[in-house]
Amino acid sequence: MEEKRDAILSIDHFSKTYKGGKRAVCGLDLEICAGEICGFIGHNGAGKTTTLRAAAGILDFEEGDILVLGRSVKSDPLWCKRQMAYIPDNPDLYEYLTGIQYLNFIGDVFGLTGAERTEGISKYGERFGITRQLGDLIASYSHGMKQKLALMSALIHRPRLLLLDEPFVGLDPEAAVALKDTMRELCKEGSAILFSTHVLDVAEKLCSRIAIIRQGKLVAAGAVGDLVRDRSLEDVFLEVVRHD
Repeated sequence: MEEKRDAILSIDHFSKTYKGGKRAVCGLDLEICAGEICGFIGHNGAGKTTTLRAAAGILDFEEGDILVLGRSVKSDPLWCKRQMAYIPDNPDLYEYLTGIQYLNFIGDVFGLTGAERTEGISKYGERFGITRQLGDLIASYSHGMKQKLALMSALIHRPRLLLLDEPFVGLDPEAAVALKDTMRELCKEGSAILFSTHVLDVAEKLCSRIAIIRQGKLVAAGAVGDLVRDRSLEDVFLEVVRHD
């Protein structure tokens, strides 16, 4: 029998309706446990980003609840945010800071000691290959370098929950491999990851679980092996999202 693991993220009947009546997500239930990497897949506009932003505590919602380590992002948002990191698909950074100034700002926000931030900055700067550029203004960075800096800022405080929206977009192949290795490393240490992606091959190889959303509703979720069996994830996805 599989050992029961602790739930890091619990999404309980979450729904979100925007002004004007647009129903973006409807009654979504999803649980991500310690040690799990869950790929969140669906067409553009299916509700992935809305769900991730709500889980990160930056999008208000009225229906349902979202728990991080058993505590609600509604009633205890500051505590929940200290346990997690969220990277949107196009992160906004303070462009008139240098990379190292920005990372130290993040270290201040999360109360990291000097030793903790030095260790994290050294480790991830080398891993993502931007150590030599950390003294440069962020405004001078390419899109890919900004993505790497955003990843570093998310990782230096060792979050228990990592929420990523299309994290591989803009990364060069070496950095993409480094990110995959880092995601696996975090999960071995007991963290959990939920990330959206359109790259189904990456999701199939990297994830332990998959959640498929269509028109705001979760239409399939489970362990990769149970969902895929003798097919590809692409085949499963197309079958599920085309089903009326």
